Amino acid sequence: MALFSRNKEKNTGEKNAAANVTKKPVASSALPTDRNLSAVIIKPRITEKAATQGERNVYTFIVRRDATKYDVRDAVKELFNVTPVKVNIVNKSHRQFMSRSKSRKITEKGMKKAYVYLKQGDHIDLA
Repeated sequence: MALFSRNKEKNTGEKNAAANVTKKPVASSALPTDRNLSAVIIKPRITEKAATQGERNVYTFIVRRDATKYDVRDAVKELFNVTPVKVNIVNKSHRQFMSRSKSRKITEKGMKKAYVYLKQGDHIDLA
C-alpha cells in the first residue's frame, strides 16, 4: 500500500487500543501570579504636576510599554503596600522636531505613564 493512498488500513489489536487511550493535557509550570512585578514600574515621574497631584493621592509612574492597568495595580500593591482605587494609563508617542541650532531632526523618546489613584489615607513616599 502506498503512503498517500486514499484507502485507509484499519488498525487492529494493540495499535487500536493505544489510539483509544486519552492523554491528559500538560499543565504549564508558570502560574498567572508568577510574573516579575518589580519590572513593571520603571521609575516614578517627578514633575511639578505630579507633585501637586501627589497631595490628592494621585501618583505618576513611568511603566513598561507592554504593561497593563492590572499589572500596574498589582505592582503598586506589592511594592508599596497600598491599595490603588483606579489606574489611568497614557501613551506618549515619540516626537520628531527640528533642532534650532543644528538644523537637523531630533527624536524625543516616548513613554508610557500610569496615574495611580490611591485609597484615602494611603501614602507613597517617593523622596
